[in-house]
Amino acid sequence: MKKGVSIILSEKEVVYVVSDSVGETAEFVVKAVATQFNGGYVDIRRHSYAEDQEDIEEVIAMARQTNSIIAYTIVIPQLKKYLDQRASEEGIMAVDLLNPLMESFMKRFKKEPNHQPKLLRKLDDEYFRRVEAIEFAVKYDDGRDPRGVMRADIVLIGVSRTSKTPLSMYLAHQGFKVANVPLVPEVSPPEELFQIPRNKCVGLVITPDKLNEIRKERLKALGLKSEANYASFERILVELEYSEKIMKRVGCPVINVSNKAVEETANLIIDILKSERSR
Repeated sequence: MKKGVSIILSEKEVVYVVSDSVGETAEFVVKAVATQFNGGYVDIRRHSYAEDQEDIEEVIAMARQTNSIIAYTIVIPQLKKYLDQRASEEGIMAVDLLNPLMESFMKRFKKEPNHQPKLLRKLDDEYFRRVEAIEFAVKYDDGRDPRGVMRADIVLIGVSRTSKTPLSMYLAHQGFKVANVPLVPEVSPPEELFQIPRNKCVGLVITPDKLNEIRKERLKALGLKSEANYASFERILVELEYSEKIMKRVGCPVINVSNKAVEETANLIIDILKSERSR
């Protein structure tokens, strides 16, 4: 049996929390109920990762000695059945915290549960991966730190206003660590860009007309004149020509974002990278 965790140690009523996963859900429910009785005057003893009948027998033996309740979240059918049977034989009160709601799901949604332990933990892990990816995208946005190029899952390159930052954040929410590097004729791109595998980099291009339109709107939003060099056709053509040379040197796939939503471009990026990496 895995080592139990005693939450409160004193002469109190005892509840054994048993789970084929961590047991946090069952413990939380027991605590919530316990607060309704003399301010939570109960000793909660958690037994995580129950895997076989031997684990169950240990809990049964301890619960029998202390005349305790067993509260459990076990999704493995055979293990749940064994616990119910042994608790009944020993006259121990065992409460299944998941089954009533699981039965309701089955009846209402006409689906069968997976009966796999630790799925919630997997969901938690996915959440933290997304958070980490978002923090990564913020840290390595707009070429702030070239070290991000080497650490990223995806590197986006392109001239200003080709949706590099929105794409980085969108892909980060999908769990990808993304760095983006602006391509500016007056600034040499980081050497790291030419050291990474071509299949982790994507170039973003746009038509001159569309870029001119976007940049003019950007200048207006900033309270600047739309005739500024930033939005001039001459400047845009110079930048696009320069970015094309860099992308050819890197050898990366290229996507035209002129009339595409961020979601559409992001899906294309994911498809391209999957295709490239499967070769």
